[in-house]
Amino acid sequence: MPATSESTTIWDSRYLTDPNVKPPAIVSNIYLINGEIRTWSGKCEQVNTPIYRSDGGKPQRVSLGSYAMLSEAVSLEAGKAAVAAYNHGRGPWPVMTTRERITCLEKFTAGLKSIRNDIVALVMWEICKTKDDAEKEVDRTIVYINETIQALKALENKDSTFVTDQGISAHIRRKPVGVVLCVGPFNYPFNETYTTLIPSLIMGNTVVMKLPRTGVACHFPTYQLFRDCFPPGAVNIISGSGRETMPPLMRSGMLDAFAFIGTSQAADDLLKAHPKPHRLRSVLGLQAKNPAIVLSDADIENVAVPECVLGSLSYNGQRCTALKILFVHESVYDRFLHKYCEAVDALPMGLPWTQGTKITPLPEESKPGYLKELIEDAVGKGARIANQRGGQFDRTFVSPTVLVNVNDTMRIYHEEQFGPVVPVVVFKSLDEIFKYLEESPFGQQASVFSQQDTSTVAALIDDLVHHVARVNINAQCQRGPDSMPFTGRKDSAIGTLSVSDALRAFSIRAMTATKPDKEVNRKMVETIVQNSKSKFLKMEHLF
Repeated sequence: MPATSESTTIWDSRYLTDPNVKPPAIVSNIYLINGEIRTWSGKCEQVNTPIYRSDGGKPQRVSLGSYAMLSEAVSLEAGKAAVAAYNHGRGPWPVMTTRERITCLEKFTAGLKSIRNDIVALVMWEICKTKDDAEKEVDRTIVYINETIQALKALENKDSTFVTDQGISAHIRRKPVGVVLCVGPFNYPFNETYTTLIPSLIMGNTVVMKLPRTGVACHFPTYQLFRDCFPPGAVNIISGSGRETMPPLMRSGMLDAFAFIGTSQAADDLLKAHPKPHRLRSVLGLQAKNPAIVLSDADIENVAVPECVLGSLSYNGQRCTALKILFVHESVYDRFLHKYCEAVDALPMGLPWTQGTKITPLPEESKPGYLKELIEDAVGKGARIANQRGGQFDRTFVSPTVLVNVNDTMRIYHEEQFGPVVPVVVFKSLDEIFKYLEESPFGQQASVFSQQDTSTVAALIDDLVHHVARVNINAQCQRGPDSMPFTGRKDSAIGTLSVSDALRAFSIRAMTATKPDKEVNRKMVETIVQNSKSKFLKMEHLF
């Protein structure tokens, strides 16, 4: 079987893009604070794509422009703008009625639809998602906004009433928590950023949005929309080094909530910086090492292999929900491995706009080197590369690599690879699976493949739900649909994101209460409600 190798010719024809295929233009070096789109004159960095182009000389990465490496001072200015716009709940955004905020979001969504193709193009070029996947990311985000609006209407309709219990009459509604720092990831820079941004906003919070250093460009077309659709300071957008911009915001104590998708180490470092961590509400989507468990009676050809290929290698395996390790029962191991490697080697590699492409260049500059380290570590400890195309590298292309004879002495067994390298482990008894789950620091999802062994699947489910937050039966791990809870155990998540859960995550229940048996209390509340003197007590039905 092949060992790891370097090549500069295998995919050159796919790298050297047609000169007629033009990269999109971006408005560079901008940021948004207090309703103003500003141009940064300080240090900037290139927005380099992982796509190479040759103009007669040595192939070079295509650059889309540059982005602002903002300073600590600008980061704090963004925080202060959000604090002033919230103004202890008295600012123009938090005091709006729910209906008014929904109107702003609907205007924003209409604007997104008008620039949808621009955003898709930037996602394709900067992080090399295929055209289909880039379109799905943007379209799913628009659907998510609309579903969030509908979920809030349902929540408000439910809460637009008084409840009476044990002599107390109360009106209970959800109110914003304050200033939220939203930090999205590179792999879903648009969609996953919005899954925390939109519920934060619609509940009346003000936001500082820190853009990922990779995946920054797709947000540039939205700056004008944010400026025109929301009051000044409700949304503030910054870019640059996370180490430069985020710790000052945390240390300042200005933040009331922290929405972050990334590594647990980065999240822990930031959380420690907040002077009042008990006051900070956190919603964190972190790492995962999702296992597939292929039982002896699994439908190998029609279900297990197709779902495992899709689950482990869609978007190059660069998803927290990807299958990161495959456990296959010894009785079907050889058959599964043969079919799986065959399917993996058949995945077309190319550029994102090429029809049928499944494997594209990796956008993280250091990722090919990291994946090579994992492969070499495993091979050095007795693993081997099982597929014919495995272990081949060409600049930012990494051929999907299947590793077998993997055991717990190898880094790939424990670390989240977040790329197209898949370890396959043979197992004899469920005790081996249970041991892995018990020792793993991660706990997002798992997939179980079986046709009829209901007793074994039942035993697995009952154990798995104490280690992961979602068990998939004969299906890959995935986030959707957005109406269902997305969370994890251990180091994989804090808080739950779904359309309805996210609304609750970025709000707090508040109530007014009185004793209705007193005439004066009853009349006072009735007068306030009838005259709409209190927005909190306003009975607003949003059908």
